[in-house]
Amino acid sequence: MSIFAVEYIYGPEAEAARVEHRPQHREWLAAQAEADVVLASGPYGDGAGALLIFRAENQGAVQDLVAQDPMTIGGGVTGLKISAWNPVIGKLSSYVG
Repeated sequence: MSIFAVEYIYGPEAEAARVEHRPQHREWLAAQAEADVVLASGPYGDGAGALLIFRAENQGAVQDLVAQDPMTIGGGVTGLKISAWNPVIGKLSSYVG
């Protein structure tokens, strides 16, 4: 399994969609965390987006997961970046290998 950092970008034009879909988005994230797929997630302090840390076989699997997020489906995410990430220090480093 590999670790991926996923950056959601929230544009001001999608604020209503984010508010509408936030409860379902958080339920979905909680289920992914329970399944040990999402290792951490949370919004940026300035509200411009969020960072999600996924554990998956490959980037395609992460793309498939993100496509299932109610926030993505509902139009709350206006930009997306997925990057392979290699945590070498800290609690998340135990997931690599």
